Amino acid sequence: MAHIYISLGSNIDPEHYLRAAIKELHAAFGELQLSSVYESESVGFKGSNFLNMVVGAHTSLDIAEVVACFKQIELRHGRIPGAKKFAPRTLDLDLLLYDDRVCQQPVVLPRAEILTNAFVLWPLAELAPQTKHPLAQLSYQVLWQEYDKASQKLWPIAFDWGLSA
Repeated sequence: MAHIYISLGSNIDPEHYLRAAIKELHAAFGELQLSSVYESESVGFKGSNFLNMVVGAHTSLDIAEVVACFKQIELRHGRIPGAKKFAPRTLDLDLLLYDDRVCQQPVVLPRAEILTNAFVLWPLAELAPQTKHPLAQLSYQVLWQEYDKASQKLWPIAFDWGLSA
């Protein structure tokens, strides 16, 4: 079983789409490890703020099957195929890590955004503080400590998962 980490983000009805994504990911992968939810300004375009988080899971699927699963979840929740990279979105699921695999195909792993985007690195450091980045060979906790936190605005928020009785 591979240990995977997934980045989730949304800035169109984000509470709804994060809840929906967690339900779908749980159905696909079983028990999930959830980071806190973070709010951030949009990166690369002017738009409403995003809600982001990272999810850890285990899978027997290969990388291509995991990515295909994510694309199907995105499509079921209103993601428009071929939409601009820097644009508002209902749901964005990205495979960050697949164990400590380094590859270029079917996707680039580890995902480059781990080292460049606070909304990926901070929640990943929360879930896997002692895990080392396969290329940088530093733990995510150290990478977050060394990150230029003034470069992107990001803050944790209280998130109602709607699970109370």
